Order: sequence, then structure tokens, then C-alpha cells
Amino acid sequence: MYIARQPIFLTNKKVYGYELLFRGGKESTGFDGASATKATASVMANLFESGIDAIVEGKKAFINFNRELLMSDLLELLSKDQLVVEVLEHVKVDELLIMRMKTLHERGYEIALDDFVEAYEAYPLVPYAKIIKFDILETPLETLQDVVEKALGDRKILLAEKIETEEEFQLAKAMGFHLFQGYFFSKPTIIGRKNETKTTSQTQYIRIMEELKKEEPSYQILAEIIEKDVNLSYRLMRVISGRVGDDLIYSIKRALTYMGLSELERWVKVLMLQELGVDKPKELMRLSLVRSKLSELIATASNLKKAKYEASMLGLFSAIDAILDTDMEEAVKDLSISPLVITALLNQQGALLVIRQLIDAYENGQWQKIDVLAKEIQMDKEVIFQYYLASVKWAKEVMEVIY
Repeated sequence: MYIARQPIFLTNKKVYGYELLFRGGKESTGFDGASATKATASVMANLFESGIDAIVEGKKAFINFNRELLMSDLLELLSKDQLVVEVLEHVKVDELLIMRMKTLHERGYEIALDDFVEAYEAYPLVPYAKIIKFDILETPLETLQDVVEKALGDRKILLAEKIETEEEFQLAKAMGFHLFQGYFFSKPTIIGRKNETKTTSQTQYIRIMEELKKEEPSYQILAEIIEKDVNLSYRLMRVISGRVGDDLIYSIKRALTYMGLSELERWVKVLMLQELGVDKPKELMRLSLVRSKLSELIATASNLKKAKYEASMLGLFSAIDAILDTDMEEAVKDLSISPLVITALLNQQGALLVIRQLIDAYENGQWQKIDVLAKEIQMDKEVIFQYYLASVKWAKEVMEVIY
């Protein structure tokens, strides 16, 4: 079974919830009738048994339901405080379904209408829906003004899906949309290097300083602190890359040994004074951490185990272009890191490219592609969800410490 999540943002770019993408078994590739029912049933049972918080971390869980599952009591396994019931756009609407939606609405379940293209005032499920989702590729924003005004008048929550650019996000927000889904948050908003001073939690600096004050500071512990913060890691690599000549840095620990403890202490003090707040969603940092751990775990379980440190760095820096508001080529051009990392980040070639492709496929629910890529690196594809869950848990723990 695979489960991935895609964040859904509020207007301030904080996470409101996650849409869960899943495949319940080897024969299921998506919502295709019988296999869709089995997929959803499998995921619901797993979420009930293991706890939904393990994957959505206290946020709302948006889950797609076909007609068969909407009419069953399976969805009531999950708490109505966290579940958002997404009614798929192709579900047949009749009196039985309308009565079921009315019952769920009265019981306090949040209902979302997915990929809404119907006549707003005539569609019989609108009165029971709290959230209406618009796919802006199918229904461009400029065509939605009238229906948006009507829905806002009815106090509906509007969600713009497949937002890919900052401009689309700003337009949708100006129109009155409340929620946003897409990869706009993980892409640079401008091309060209911007202010490179990014936010790092004071907690991280304090932990580094506390370790440096010890009689015998540990490079390993210092590396573990720094590698949990993509900003610190990137800035460390930029400092070191100008000093190592033709040498390549394969890990954060190796970079620290080049710098030395005394200089590290001076550098951290300077960073503490330089810090400026930046308008970047925390989810971007969380995404980098999840990818870092997931990349490492995938490499360890595959024929790329000897490159697990490079794989971890690949995941950590996978969104550095968005963090720095520049393009990836500009972001990595002066870093003395392994060519395996560089070529994968630039999406050109190299042994680690398959890990980047595998993670991209997972995040987008491209399950068949995952099967092919996992086979290519000789890993058991059935463990990927457990690795993903472990990576989400690890990132959550890190975020709790540094923010």
C-alpha cells in the first residue's frame, strides 16, 4: 500500500490539511471502480489502525470517496474532526446519495465537492458541502467570478486546486478563495539570486553553541543538528565550497571537519546577528526534511546504499531554488558537492536521479512509475510507504524542535 500527501494551504501559506493520495494494492492504480473501492477501504482501515495523525499531523485529511464508499459506513471509522469527505466529480447523484450527504452533514462531517464544474445553484449536493474545489486547469480563474461570488454569499469555503505559480495564488486569493493546493509554494517566485540570509530557528543556534561549549564537542552531533536545517546546511556548504579546492564534500560532517570548531563557533554567532525573517511557508522546510530522510532510506534499501549520504543531501537541497528564490542552476553552481547530487538536482543525469524521480512520483501519486523506478534500483517497493511514514514522523519531530 502507498499513501502520499499533498498540502492544502490557507491564505497565509500555513497548512490547513493534506489531500491523501493512495493505492491500496498492486492491482490498483487509482480511482477506477472496484479497485478504487478496495484502495480506499485499505487506506481507511490502515489509518484507523495506525492513527491518522501519523500522516496528517493534526491537520485535516481530505480523502476521495466514490459512490460505493459514500453509501457505506466505512468513512465513519475516522474522526469527523479531521476527515474531509471529498465527493468525486463523476459520482452519480440520486435521492439515495442526497439523503446520505444530508445525514453526514447533520452529523458534522465536512463535505467537499471535488473538481466542481456543475451549475452551482442547481446542483443538489451544494447545500450539504462546506468546501467547493475548483481545478483551475479545467475551470480557469477568469471564468469563475460569478460562481465564486454566489458561493461566497453562501459562506462556502473555496479551494483553488493546481495552483502552480505565485501569480495564480495571488489572483485566487484576491477573488476570495480560502484554500490553495498545488506546487506554487515549492517553486521560486523570481529568477535571479535574492537575499541569501534565510531564517533559522534560534533553537538550532543554541543547540550548536551548547555542543561547542562541551569539553569534547562531537562533530557527529553537530552534523546531526545542522543537517536538520536546510538553510544552515546550504550556507555551510557555500562557506566550505570556496575553500576545499578540487575536493568534494559528501556529508555535512565532512564539511564541519574542514571548517573546524573555532571557526564554526564564530560563523554561528555571525549568523545569529544576520538573521532576517522571510516570507516562506514552513511546509517548504518540512518538505525538504521529509525528502532528505526518505532519500536516505530509499538509498539504504537499494543498490545505492553506498551513496546514502549524498542521497540525503539531494533530498535536503531539492527545494533550495524555492528557498533562495532563484533557479536551481544558480543555487548549486558554487557548491563543492558530489556530482551525483549536482546532476540529480539539475535533473540531467547520474545514479541518484532515479531517487529524485522516485520521490517526485510518490508525491504525485504516480504509482505505476514508482513500481518501475523501484525495480530499477533493486528495492522492495512495498516498504516505500513505511519509509515515507518514518520520514514524515522524523520531519515532524525536527520541526517541533527548531520552530
